[in-house]
Amino acid sequence: WRPDALHKYWMCVCTVSSQLCLASVTVKVTPEVEVIKGETAKLHCSYTTSASASAIVKIALFSYDIFFCFVAGARKQIAFKSPQGIGVDPGTTMTDRLSMEDDLSITISPVMVEDERIYICQVTAGAVGFSEDKTQVKVFFAPEKPTITGNNQAITVTPETDTSSEVGKCISRNAYPQPRIIWFKDATPLPEVKDQKEKTYMIPSVVKEASGLYTMTSTLFMQPVKADAKSVFHCTVEYSMPNNQIKQESSDKFNLSLLYSTETVFFKLKNQGPVKEGDDVLMECETDGNPQPEFEFYKEDGELVALKGMLIVKNVTRKDAGIYKCEALDFDAEDGVELTKTLSLNVHYLDPVAVIPEGPLLAAKGDIVELQCKTKSSDEYTLQWKKDSKELSQTGVLTLQSVTLADAGVYLCVGAVPSVPGLQKQANVTLTVTGAPEMAAPLNGFVDKEGGMVTLNCSALGHPSPQFTWTPSGKESVTVVGNKVISTVTLEASAVVLKDGVICEAYNKHGRDSKNFKVSIKSVETRYLNYRNAVIMNFLSPFCVKMSEFWQSWLKSKLRRF
Repeated sequence: WRPDALHKYWMCVCTVSSQLCLASVTVKVTPEVEVIKGETAKLHCSYTTSASASAIVKIALFSYDIFFCFVAGARKQIAFKSPQGIGVDPGTTMTDRLSMEDDLSITISPVMVEDERIYICQVTAGAVGFSEDKTQVKVFFAPEKPTITGNNQAITVTPETDTSSEVGKCISRNAYPQPRIIWFKDATPLPEVKDQKEKTYMIPSVVKEASGLYTMTSTLFMQPVKADAKSVFHCTVEYSMPNNQIKQESSDKFNLSLLYSTETVFFKLKNQGPVKEGDDVLMECETDGNPQPEFEFYKEDGELVALKGMLIVKNVTRKDAGIYKCEALDFDAEDGVELTKTLSLNVHYLDPVAVIPEGPLLAAKGDIVELQCKTKSSDEYTLQWKKDSKELSQTGVLTLQSVTLADAGVYLCVGAVPSVPGLQKQANVTLTVTGAPEMAAPLNGFVDKEGGMVTLNCSALGHPSPQFTWTPSGKESVTVVGNKVISTVTLEASAVVLKDGVICEAYNKHGRDSKNFKVSIKSVETRYLNYRNAVIMNFLSPFCVKMSEFWQSWLKSKLRRF
């Protein structure tokens, strides 16, 4: 029985007539029934008598059981049971929602807010008298999620501010009983203050809707400071539900829009790590004021073009190094606030690598060749000589003693600045070594039988590029791979070839070299292994093709997801 229900409550009365004055009757009900609006409430009533009274009640023809309700201090009948039957009284607000059972219980469905009352069940036993007991019905309804309004206005913050401004209005609709609104700053609840002389206070208001539900409003007033710009605010409605449950529902969070002048200017380089030539440089200027003012940028008193506090210098060179200045044009700033900040930009560089002597270089077989490379940098640097990805020197000087034909090729000098990732330059020089051909060891050929065709490869180094002669001759072709010249011949494995082999001769103006290639008939074991491998490959080939198609299809399906 809550205070807001004191002025209006129902009392239900149940009566039984009796002819025995000495009989007694006792009524029993559920003291309290809790129900959610829109659901069903059932109120139970039972009674007991002495043994003699029980017999009389059963034969009493004039007895009747009646339910009454109590309105504004006056009892009003809402339902009854008599020998003539069970009935619901007309003309009440619950007539169409009320029913009564043989066991004297009444059911209210659907429950309305106005059904929160005191219900009294009264049993009257004629001359014996009566007995009664009461049930308190409590109605509950959860509110909607609270909403925030009025928080989109900008608030000016100055040292002279001495009045509180409206920060936001929290509205919780359709609750019963009356809920409570709590304001939060970050994760901390604000004290519930109603005194408008305080810097932070709340003005609550409540409206009882036609449905009987409550709409609560709480307006928060504050004197914000700059730090509040980073705070997060929200409100929570706290409400009661059956079984002494206290529940909460929170609004969306919001930030304050505060306006305040600059106290400090920040000017910083946004690039990560050292800046090197070729980089795009981003410098940002901002203040602790809101909104951000306009900015002007200078270098050596020359004004630079920037956009909204961002200065971009593309493809910087060492000439772009120096002192940069940012000035915030905040005309509301207090006297004495420094609105100018400077930044020193250091641009690392590495000059192009120079190779001495310049190429291309020509040396005779057995000569001494010395290579040097030089550069300049803004920081300590390294120089490395490489050939075919193999490191040859870390000093910038490379000496080749008694060069061979194999030493011919491209030599690369790589300069780098270890303290500046990505700062690297390189140069190369081509060395040609002259000399008579040098042939690689021959790879002998094999045929299945006499008269079969055999293919042989003859490889040689030398400069000028060697010419080739095959004895006996066949179908020839020449390819160049790096420093090597490769001659390929295909010919018939005649009896003479099987007996004497094939001679490859390479020559240029500096001399000549030759090698003899043996040609043999494959052994039975070798032919068996070749046959077996061929059969296996022919068998597996269709399977491998299918597997390849499967994996390609699977890979494509995975890539489509990205």
